[in-house]
Amino acid sequence: MAMVELERTPLDEVARAREQAFAGLQAAMPPAILAEALQCTVKLQAELPYREELEKNLVMVAFGGGKDSSYTLAFVRAMQLILYRVHGRTFRMRVATNRHAGMPRPVMENIDREYVALRLFDDPDCELLLVDGDEVSEFYVDSPQREHVIRRNRLDILMTGHRTFADGRPTFCNSCNLSVFNAFGVAAAYGDGADIIITGDSPREQRQYTAWVGRLARQIRATDPGTIREHASTENGFGKVLGQLDDIAGAYFTDILGPDATTAIAERQVSTAVPDRLKFFSIYDETDYAAGDHFELLTGFLGFQFDDLAFSFTESDCANPALMAHLRGIKAEHLFQRSYDEGMAEYVQFALGLMRKKDIPAGLIETMRARYDTPDALKRMRLLAEEYALETFALTESHLVCMTYSPFAGQGAGLEQFIEREHPELADRVADMHSLLAGVTNDVELAAELERISGLEPSQLRVLYSRSVQTPGGGGAPVIDLILQGDPHKAVIETKHSQNGPNTFEQISGR
Repeated sequence: MAMVELERTPLDEVARAREQAFAGLQAAMPPAILAEALQCTVKLQAELPYREELEKNLVMVAFGGGKDSSYTLAFVRAMQLILYRVHGRTFRMRVATNRHAGMPRPVMENIDREYVALRLFDDPDCELLLVDGDEVSEFYVDSPQREHVIRRNRLDILMTGHRTFADGRPTFCNSCNLSVFNAFGVAAAYGDGADIIITGDSPREQRQYTAWVGRLARQIRATDPGTIREHASTENGFGKVLGQLDDIAGAYFTDILGPDATTAIAERQVSTAVPDRLKFFSIYDETDYAAGDHFELLTGFLGFQFDDLAFSFTESDCANPALMAHLRGIKAEHLFQRSYDEGMAEYVQFALGLMRKKDIPAGLIETMRARYDTPDALKRMRLLAEEYALETFALTESHLVCMTYSPFAGQGAGLEQFIEREHPELADRVADMHSLLAGVTNDVELAAELERISGLEPSQLRVLYSRSVQTPGGGGAPVIDLILQGDPHKAVIETKHSQNGPNTFEQISGR
């Protein structure tokens, strides 16, 4: 892996850029926040391994490009500049962004505007990294999405969606969350490695998450010990957590991709080779980084813009929640034989509840509600979601409809219903499909037709056929169920599973 090389800038230009950056922050930040940054700087300096030779310290910020991490980055930049103004020297800062296919260009543009506002491009002690899978490069706003990452994300969406009737959280977030932690490990180990990672999570949240990961890893080890891998490092706290996450990744991807997909499973490992010296430092107790409390800093000085897709329910750096909502509409329309708008209304009500639980500002909640509030608004969002699915993941309407039925999993338990409703011209071939999916026959033409309908190759469809399908509310897909079990991004809603059927209760999840 080649090191990113940054051209050195003359010291007087560096000093001028830092002074301009601090002046901008000073004008944009309320005095109370600057006072918080000063107080937090003292605590951070006490945690640095080199307290006198500050420039020897490497502090890392994991930056997703959303509203909260944007504030965190601005706050850490203020601390870096405060130390420089006091001591004439300061720590080096590494800003690492994990990019997945669901991160549209407006997120990259938000990141670029923030880097310009904070004068990070002009500072040789600011290292701006982009992590695509295991590939590390210097951040560049026009850097194209990596095809291998898009293919990987697409396959993970389809293979999990086909096990869960396209339930939002497992379909889109399971593999993405594991890739985020892999990126943390990759970025923290890059070059000579980082000394400290700064987070906005509270120490209590960190302990709770660490305990949940450990518990989940132990459950998976007990149910599927054959998927456990050797880890490069598990000595320090974060390395140990990454090792447990790698155990989870090994079991999860073996389950959804099949044990024969050894190369694909290996590509999805969570990197654990972080420095033993690496520590976490939380700014949670020092500042309130809720978006409503610093909206002017965010949208003014930092230039953050809430895009129609990149800002999607609880997320401000990912368009996938819009696709989660779209799939709920499709499921209602096709699987439940109701209307698209009814399904969307169910998801929107659920997701607005999540926004309230996360204390997202009332104005942003109202913006989201209005986005889905009228028939015309729903038509617009449906079109945007269809275009996004096709352009980002090469997923057609046929692929999405197919996924909501999960027709292939569980030895094709839902196959007959799916074919009769959606592809009646193939109704007399259902028995042949079962033979093909079971590996008994190899009808090339029929295999090509199923690939066109589903977006998956015959070998992948056979993996699905051999796997259980998750029942509504959980059950039937052990690894997927275990991951969703401790996830707060779910709720039980009242719904109907047929046009004139009785009211029933169903667990849905999403963001």
